[in-house]
Amino acid sequence: MIAKYFQFDELNTNYKKEVVAGFTTFVTMAYIIIVNPKILEAAGIPVGPSMVATIISAFFGTLAMGVYAKRPFAIAPYMGENAFIAFTVVKVLGFSWQTALGAIFLSGVLFTILTITKVRGWLANAIPESLKIAFAVGIGFFLAFIGLNETGIITLGVPGAPVKVGNLHTTSNLLAIVGLLSIAILMIRKMNAAILIGIISTTILGFVFGATQIPDNFVSMPPDVSEIFLQLDITGAITWGFLAVILTVFVMDFVDTMGTLIGVSYRAGFLDKDGNLPEIEKPMLCDSTATIVGALFGTTTTGTFIESAAGIEAGGRSGFTSVVTALLFLVALFFTPILTVVPPYAYGSALIIVGMLMLRPITKLNFDDLTDVIPAFITIALMSFTYNIGIGMTAGFVLYPIAKLVGGKSNEIHPAMWIFFRVSILFYVFYPY
Repeated sequence: MIAKYFQFDELNTNYKKEVVAGFTTFVTMAYIIIVNPKILEAAGIPVGPSMVATIISAFFGTLAMGVYAKRPFAIAPYMGENAFIAFTVVKVLGFSWQTALGAIFLSGVLFTILTITKVRGWLANAIPESLKIAFAVGIGFFLAFIGLNETGIITLGVPGAPVKVGNLHTTSNLLAIVGLLSIAILMIRKMNAAILIGIISTTILGFVFGATQIPDNFVSMPPDVSEIFLQLDITGAITWGFLAVILTVFVMDFVDTMGTLIGVSYRAGFLDKDGNLPEIEKPMLCDSTATIVGALFGTTTTGTFIESAAGIEAGGRSGFTSVVTALLFLVALFFTPILTVVPPYAYGSALIIVGMLMLRPITKLNFDDLTDVIPAFITIALMSFTYNIGIGMTAGFVLYPIAKLVGGKSNEIHPAMWIFFRVSILFYVFYPY
C-alpha cells in the first residue's frame, strides 16, 4: 500500500533506494541541528530550545513534503536567513528576536496565501529555461564550494587572494580527501549508496585516527522549548520601521526556495516538457506552512534544502525519501549526540561530489544566444562566489529582461518576469550590505 501511495513503480524506485536516499539527505544536512541554534544564539535565543525548534520545523516541513507533496525534498531552517536575523536584524538594527520571529511568521502567512491562490506557482512557471538551468548549475557550484570550505580543503585567504588551499597535512583534511576519493571510486564502480557509504566510512576513520571524538552519551532528553515557544511579537513587526526587514525576509525566502526547488527538480528530472514542476504549489505550501510552524516554535525561515540533491543523487525519487529524512529528524530529538557527530570533512566530501553531479544541465544551455548565456552565467557566478543563492537569482532576474530587450527579443519575456525584475531591484535597495 505504501509503495502504491508513493508511486514506486511509476518512478522506478523501491524501499531500499528510498531509505538510503533519506539517510543520505539527513546525514548531509544534520549539521543544521547544531549550526542553526549556534547562529541564533547571537540573537539571544537559547541554544537548547532553539535546537528543538530547529528539529520540529524540519520534521514538520519534511514530513509534509513527503506525504502531501510526495517529493524527495527536505525542509529545514535556512542558512543565510538565520544569520540575517541574528546579526543584522537583532545585533545591528537593534530589534528583538521576538519581533524578528513575528516578521518571519507574517512572511510565512503571506507565502501561504500566495501559494493557495496559485500566484506563487504562476510566478515560478514564468522563469525561462535558461535561468532554471542556471539555478541548478549555480546550486551545484555552491554546494561544491560549501563542501570544499567545510572540509578545509579551501580556506579563507588574504586580500587579493580571498581563498587558498588548506593545510593538507592535517588529519581532517587528509580524511576529507580520502572520503572524496572513496565516494568517487564507488560511484565509478556503480556502487549503490556510494555517497552514504562514503560519509559513514569517513566518519568511522575519523574515530579511528582521533580526528573526531566519540560522544560520551548517545541518548539525551530534548531541552524544554517553553522559553521560546509562541514568544513571537507579531504586533511589533507590523510597523513602518520594520517594513524593510519584512521585505528582505520575504524576498530572500521567495528566491531561495524557488531556486532550490526548481534547481533540484531539474536535476532529478521532475520538470515537464515545458520546463515546469507539476503541482509546484504542493511543495511550496509545505515550505510556507513549515515557516509558520518554525516561527511559532522559535526559529527562522524554513525552506527546501539544497542538500536534498544528495538524496536525489543517491536514488531518491518519491516522497518516501522525505518521510525517512523527517523521521530521522524526529529521532534526533533524543539522539542528538550521536546523530550530529558526523564531521564536516565527511559530509563536506559528499557535497563536493553532489555539486559536480548538479552541473549536467549546463549542456542544455544555448551558448549561441548571449541573451540567455549572460544572465545565466552571472546567476551561476554570483550564487557561488557571494555564498548566497538569493544574490545570484535576483541578479539573473534583473539581467534577463534587460538582455532580451537589448537583443530585440522582448517577445520572449514572460509578463511575470517584470514582477521578478521589480522585486529584485527592491531586494538590492533594501539588502543589508
